[in-house]
Amino acid sequence: MRQRFVFERSFRGERGNMTPRQRVEKSLRGGHGDRVPFTMYETMIPQCAAEREMRNRGLCIVKRVGCLKSHSPNVKFYSQTFHEGSRKMVRNFWETPRGTLTTLHEPAGFTTWHHERMYKKPEDYKAMLFLIDDEVCEPDYGAVASVDRAFGDDAIVRMGIGGEPMQSLISGMFFDTGQFCIEWMDNRDEIMKLYDALVEKRRSIYKIVADAPVLHANYGGNVVPEIIGLEMFEKYYVPHYNEAAEIMHKKGKLIGCHLDANCKLLAKAIAGTGLDFIEAFTPAPDTDMTLGEARQAWPDKALWLNFPSSVHLRPDAEVEQTTVDLLNQSDCMNGVIMGITEDMPPERWQNSCRAIMDGLDRHARENQDLYRNV
Repeated sequence: MRQRFVFERSFRGERGNMTPRQRVEKSLRGGHGDRVPFTMYETMIPQCAAEREMRNRGLCIVKRVGCLKSHSPNVKFYSQTFHEGSRKMVRNFWETPRGTLTTLHEPAGFTTWHHERMYKKPEDYKAMLFLIDDEVCEPDYGAVASVDRAFGDDAIVRMGIGGEPMQSLISGMFFDTGQFCIEWMDNRDEIMKLYDALVEKRRSIYKIVADAPVLHANYGGNVVPEIIGLEMFEKYYVPHYNEAAEIMHKKGKLIGCHLDANCKLLAKAIAGTGLDFIEAFTPAPDTDMTLGEARQAWPDKALWLNFPSSVHLRPDAEVEQTTVDLLNQSDCMNGVIMGITEDMPPERWQNSCRAIMDGLDRHARENQDLYRNV
């Protein structure tokens, strides 16, 4: 099997003195540092004493920033905000020459509740196709420099290619999942017109992302195998991962996907892709694959974990022990990163994250042989 990792032996900093970003980057390249890195999205941890404590201990913030600017010269966009009781609601409008599209969503802290997607009637297909075709994308790397100035080696910057063309239709702003499934059966020709247009739009982005001054980027994710199945994944997802990976690899960049659901059905197909890392992989007990099974299925891919969300509710000692037990499923720490990619109970996040870091430190102490040759 082709080895996709680039193992680096010369890395700034001696054992125990690696910066948070260095640990993550080395793991992404398939190596390991003095302990398994710990990461969290920038939106999930407020500035506070606990945050400062964890950053001092090595927590690396994942700053997700855009690398392009886009505009639609022939589409008028505007939004209206209103309240239903105490709930803030936002309705967006896209006025195109083929008709007006609207969505309705509700901001809800870390996430957003989508009450209405664009598609409401068959006539909306023409407007949605026009909207996709009209978008113009250009590179804009200014946000990367801003993060470097603000965070230095306490953060790692991640770019995004956007959703896979088919996944953008399934869980993006066009359809809700139920609508998509019905339209896939009743109006597949219209769906495929949108899909083909999105394929070309993503292709226009690959080089922009590959030229960005960052190490890695995510391509889509949130794939639900129970909805799309293996055949659809192999036909409509895998080729796009591979096409984007080829362009990214030519520029020395890494590409991954946010695959946080039950992955066992897709495991072999994922193994054959050009993806360098699987981001947000959530091991059992929250999905149908353990970390050990994932390492066996994807020996040449970095595993950027999402700590199982259900475990945050357990006592701190159990959180720490679960961290150690998870890592003990693998006899090699190359390409392993511990992350948080889902909401945590507000009353638990500080203690739970401290316990995870205690588990990471304990694993490094108890398994020193696994961390030699940093």
